[in-house]
Amino acid sequence: MDGIGLAGFVPFNGLSAEALAQAAAVVREIRLGNGQHLFHRGDADALRYYLIEGRVALDAGDGSPPLLVQAGSEAGRHCLARLKPRRYSAVALVYCRVLAFDETELDAMIAQDQSTSYEVQEFEGNDPYWMFDLLRNPAFTRVPSANLHALFKCFRPLSVSAGQEIIHQGDARGEYYYLIREGRALVSRHEAAGQSVELARLGPGDGFGEEALIAQAARSASVRMQSDGLLMCLASDDFDTLLKAPLLHRVSAAEAAALLKGGNADLIDVRLADEFLRGHLKGSVNIPLCRLRLKAASLEKQRVHILVCETGRRSSVAAFLLEQRGLDARVLAGGYDALKQARDKPVA
Repeated sequence: MDGIGLAGFVPFNGLSAEALAQAAAVVREIRLGNGQHLFHRGDADALRYYLIEGRVALDAGDGSPPLLVQAGSEAGRHCLARLKPRRYSAVALVYCRVLAFDETELDAMIAQDQSTSYEVQEFEGNDPYWMFDLLRNPAFTRVPSANLHALFKCFRPLSVSAGQEIIHQGDARGEYYYLIREGRALVSRHEAAGQSVELARLGPGDGFGEEALIAQAARSASVRMQSDGLLMCLASDDFDTLLKAPLLHRVSAAEAAALLKGGNADLIDVRLADEFLRGHLKGSVNIPLCRLRLKAASLEKQRVHILVCETGRRSSVAAFLLEQRGLDARVLAGGYDALKQARDKPVA
């Protein structure tokens, strides 16, 4: 079933088109024959069921007549016997089709959609679509509301053309952080041997330019538009105050060691391969900062990613890149030497 079909059910009838499409992508359909059970009284499963075809009986098991629910009826617009443990057993009376959603995932989806809509209504401005898109970026869901109010006022639009170079590798620390609102861009880097290496392809919703602003260094790559488009620009001072600060989370050596011991964290060394080979922390994996955009999609969202480098500059950039993609990233305070003293000696 697509998002339009879901809009006939509660609470999907109150969701945005984007959230409906997201829900349609994760729903699972169950088919039942006459007499088959969907669930039993006393079950404490984590699913919500919606009847889209057929008729089911909800039996309380106390001798009272069962409740009959027909697809398409007013009762059928609601999920079946939501309370847990289940107070009824659900039995198909004819051939039935049922939609099943993970309750935790669905609640999170609804909460995000409703809070986003609320935030957009609260903000002043004449461009609600831009604000709505921005709030759906995983990075901005972690920014305090007060900062978001200020951010909306600070971003400035910039029309760009295909082939236009927005950032040039080697330029001094830039003045802006960019978000792509329309169009596509290519991130590339010139290596010492003279060849150009493609680092990433960016589209609407993607950001770039943060590396130099966070590390306070020259631009490490070039960004060229692959099509006409529209960028939203944020000045470096506003970036530092309103966006960088709330998205960068640092952990001490002791905190990092505890997270790693818990088994739900990994240690990512973002130095260059040669630096990593000269010495690294036991259990760490090497993903150089310049390759992180390409590798980010392979990282697990359920884990905590602790970033480490020599001084913390590169790991801060890395953490910001991962946070933009909805990952839980932490910067090791003090860098490589700090955790080395708290854990095993590095492997040569």
